[in-house]
Amino acid sequence: QVQLVESGGGLVQPGGSLRVSCAAYGSILSINTMGWYRQAPGKQRELVATITSGGVTNYADSVKGRFTVSRVNAKNTVYLQMNSLKPEDTAVYYCNADGFSGTASDPSDFNSWGRGTQVTVSS
Repeated sequence: QVQLVESGGGLVQPGGSLRVSCAAYGSILSINTMGWYRQAPGKQRELVATITSGGVTNYADSVKGRFTVSRVNAKNTVYLQMNSLKPEDTAVYYCNADGFSGTASDPSDFNSWGRGTQVTVSS
């Protein structure tokens, strides 16, 4: 079983910056895509940004130019640097990862979610 642990959320003023991190733990053989999703009160969970093991990124239009997703494969960790934050960025941010776990002779695929970290943008 693969667990994802997020950290780094908090309260920030509009225009400010924040970085959230997510580390994956468990019997991980490989991770394909890691990414961030968010869910604001009363809204559906939506994609924020993803990054493949090869470094190919994908962003929601609403965060392009403001957010940057990165990862350190050797640490099974993904980061989301958020700049020029707006009140509408307020949400619980969830980490997601998919790949293979177990042993080389008996691998199984996984798709795991973290518990989420609150990001609040307010003056």
